[in-house]
Amino acid sequence: MALRQSKLLAGSGFNQSILQRNISSSQTLFDKHECKVLVVGGGAGGCAMAAKLSSRLGRNKVIVLDPADKHYYQPMFTLIGGGMKRLEHSYKTMEEVLPKKAKWLRDSAVEFNPDSNTVKTSSGDSIKYDMLLIATGLQLNYNKIPGLEAALAIPNGKVCSIYSPKYVDRVYDCLRNIEGGNAIFTFPSSPVKCPGAPQKILYIAEHYFRKMSKRNQINVTYNTALPVLFGVKHYADALWPIVKKRNITVNTRRNLIEVKPEQDIAIFENLDKPSEHFEEKYSMLHAVPPMSAPDALTRCKQLVNEAGFVDVDKSTMQHTKYKNIFAIGDSAGSPNSKTAASAAAQSPVVYRNMIAALNGKPLSDVYDGYASCPLVTGYNSVILAEFDYDLKPLETFPIAQNKERYSMFIMKKDFMPLLYWKLMLTGYWNGPALMRNMLSVFKFNKQ
Repeated sequence: MALRQSKLLAGSGFNQSILQRNISSSQTLFDKHECKVLVVGGGAGGCAMAAKLSSRLGRNKVIVLDPADKHYYQPMFTLIGGGMKRLEHSYKTMEEVLPKKAKWLRDSAVEFNPDSNTVKTSSGDSIKYDMLLIATGLQLNYNKIPGLEAALAIPNGKVCSIYSPKYVDRVYDCLRNIEGGNAIFTFPSSPVKCPGAPQKILYIAEHYFRKMSKRNQINVTYNTALPVLFGVKHYADALWPIVKKRNITVNTRRNLIEVKPEQDIAIFENLDKPSEHFEEKYSMLHAVPPMSAPDALTRCKQLVNEAGFVDVDKSTMQHTKYKNIFAIGDSAGSPNSKTAASAAAQSPVVYRNMIAALNGKPLSDVYDGYASCPLVTGYNSVILAEFDYDLKPLETFPIAQNKERYSMFIMKKDFMPLLYWKLMLTGYWNGPALMRNMLSVFKFNKQ
């Protein structure tokens, strides 16, 4: 049969190598995989959970679905933007970080079918699961702001962004190239991962301008779509004096809606009066794109809430309708700040609750909304913000963490990457709750 097919193909004049590739590709349309647990997404939360689950369930019981060949430690991107780290410091290959007992499918999800317990991939594969963990992270929608992608594509241009490995190196170039005029930093009208990052690069840039003796020639502006400088008042009260001392202009409820790179103009809308627009000339523009859950996920209306995130119980991280589906990290609809630290704190809760669900037992573990944001305020200082669902401080160390500290900067720059690679991704780091409890005896008199 195969010989006859080969002769027919040769006789018909087709390029046989091309047809063989097509036949091979078409066969994958019928590939079916089955697993105990399917983890969609190999980011921080997905990788940590794959390590925990595969260690418990055994070899090839867990499938990780992710198309990327590199895993980035994204909290390092602000330091790369300030020239303190290089892009090659921020990633490892996906093969290096995924657990050996899990099976990696290098593909992307294009269709979720929770009623049939299946996920379809871009190559046409179908994956059947007993339990699904959604850990897709967020999608960067640079294309939603007209002119932004064009501006980012200009060699040695004036527009940059720390949020993508494709653009993060442009940030330090912009800091070095600007000599005067307006340096504008934005925060979009959408949920974002690491919501403190747009401010971090703002403070790093302002410090850099001072170090290079050109601060007096540069106006520094922060245009944020939020009504506040920072969502947790305890830390916002500490940041406002820093902003005022450094003569940084802050405009709240101001959202970037268009970039005109040929004129170096950014257009903003007043979110309280949408018909009111502002045109601002820039010599440097740091743009944060609007973000959302991936399109494949938001298309599945059974899985997501009105905002487009996985509709989970905020305490158990279990889906409100499908009891064999959980979410972790940025794509989850839990109302916590979207940070890697949140995923770390969620991971023991999600793990124990998933194991309980697999065994038909009630869920007992609860996530308190813990999030952490090391607010880098320059080249040698950090305010370590830690808080819960109620936006109340949930601090680890027996010191006043709403103050700029060099010790916290060293922890952010040197210690946290090691913790991430060595402990979190291998499933051993569950957030600082245990450390917080141990150090609580020293917290009677913070100063």
